[in-house]
Amino acid sequence: MRSESEVPFADNPFLVPVAERMKRLPPYLFGKINKLKYQKRVAGIDVIDLGMGNPTDPPHPLIQEKLADALKDSKNHRYSVANGIGNLRREVAKRYEKRYGAKLNHDDEVIACIGSKEGFSHMCLALMGQGDTAIVPSPTFPIHMYSVILASGNVISLDVRDPSEFLRNVAYTCEHLYPKPKVVIVNFPHNPSSTVVEADFYVELVKLAKMYGFLVISDFAYADICYDDYKAPSFLATPGALDVGVELTTMSKSYSMAGWRIGFCCGNREMVRALATIKGYYDYGIFQAIQIAAIVAMRHCDEMIDELCVEYQSRRDILCEGLSRLGWEIEKPKAGMFVWAKIPEPYAAMGSIDFSMKLLEEGGVAVSPGRGFGDDGEGYLRLAIVENGQRLRQAVREIGRCTRVEAAKAS
Repeated sequence: MRSESEVPFADNPFLVPVAERMKRLPPYLFGKINKLKYQKRVAGIDVIDLGMGNPTDPPHPLIQEKLADALKDSKNHRYSVANGIGNLRREVAKRYEKRYGAKLNHDDEVIACIGSKEGFSHMCLALMGQGDTAIVPSPTFPIHMYSVILASGNVISLDVRDPSEFLRNVAYTCEHLYPKPKVVIVNFPHNPSSTVVEADFYVELVKLAKMYGFLVISDFAYADICYDDYKAPSFLATPGALDVGVELTTMSKSYSMAGWRIGFCCGNREMVRALATIKGYYDYGIFQAIQIAAIVAMRHCDEMIDELCVEYQSRRDILCEGLSRLGWEIEKPKAGMFVWAKIPEPYAAMGSIDFSMKLLEEGGVAVSPGRGFGDDGEGYLRLAIVENGQRLRQAVREIGRCTRVEAAKAS
């Protein structure tokens, strides 16, 4: 029988030496809020969750029915091809031509991804390495920055809320940095700020890419969620775009298929090939029944997108007008699933994380603090319009009650 001193690691716990890249990741800034949200729900307390862009609306019944049918075919339960079945890639190319006038070769300019986040992350891994630099938009959706960091690249964050100024800063950075940035990441409609651009933005971006030799990755996740007659332009519709970059899209928002995990990377064939190589090592492709249902969605369910936009616009108006009545400075977004709200005085002095905690603790309303999107996000909240109108009105009432109580204490 071994003595206690002989028991492995009894007094000296084994230390796990994680990779250096892990040490470059900061503490998760949404952790406190997510923990409190979980605790409230376990305790049976209602939480109105405006923190995450997680659609609550179900996919069209036709999509669900096709999935159910495809499940019955035994062939669909085998490994699928890593780049997506041919008919799915063909449908994506048709959709790009129909909606944006962009012509793509489905064989080598389209690849299916396990959601656009996976495609984006692995594209950074395929392109970036030690010593390489990427320009990312700021405020920054975390994956745009940390995919670069996990690929051992360096990040330069440029404020994107004035798109013309962003382009000037890209040019200035390329002129003065050596070696020049290898990749420029853009994301319009922008998450979190909801900033939008017109087609001429991409014309200038392609010119800069060819002038300075950088590659472009466009995250087009909110392509179809647009309001007030605004239509988001595609980077790939720009002359010369296929020479310099790719675009990531997803079925999560447009078709309410977030949990299905299906998206696409389209564009420059060499970049698509690099992503396919990485994916060949990391995964065996998306469950084929989901791919078949996605084909049906793109062929027959586009009217759902129009209905969804009407619903989201109504929710946007309820939230924005409600907060405006409380005295908040609110600019209605033209696209996307978020309201980017400036924290009113005197609460801005609390900082966005503490103010978010206050709304959750006292009002049961979960939001995303702007600080979680970098320094340029401080002083703002990101509120997702994923709850229905009644719940959003309730959220406004709770926010008003929290802030009125504080104002009464101050007086």
